[in-house]
Amino acid sequence: MPSTHAALHYHLVFSTKNREPWFEPHLRSRLHEYLGGILRTENGIPHAIGGTGDHVHLLAGLRPTHCLADILQRVKSISSRWIHEELRLAGFAWQEGYGAFTVSVSSLEKVRAYVLNQEAHHRVKTFQEEYVEMLQRGLVEYNEAHLW
Repeated sequence: MPSTHAALHYHLVFSTKNREPWFEPHLRSRLHEYLGGILRTENGIPHAIGGTGDHVHLLAGLRPTHCLADILQRVKSISSRWIHEELRLAGFAWQEGYGAFTVSVSSLEKVRAYVLNQEAHHRVKTFQEEYVEMLQRGLVEYNEAHLW
């Protein structure tokens, strides 16, 4: 086969440090647009970006040449600098880790709707409940002491 073809889609989740609610609703759309721009600059595809005041969800298509850890490091680092300089949120920081879950093409639209509907979703379920469920559905081993 003379070329490489891949469908690599990820549901990425990360929180603010200590899950502090830094992002008022009027700031979220700017943040989400900026995060999408970072992904595009990295040659990724931002399918959907959503979140609440204390965390974000990215549904992204990445290339086979991407290293997931490097992409997340750049997204978090570049956005953190922008949040400090542009939004003037002194003291802001992202948490150290992240969640990354693969998404099948057949599930993209369902996950996209989920990512874009975070505010309504969190009226009935906390971020902690949501994240533990994602880990369990993804068969990801975790230590409760290291989650928060």
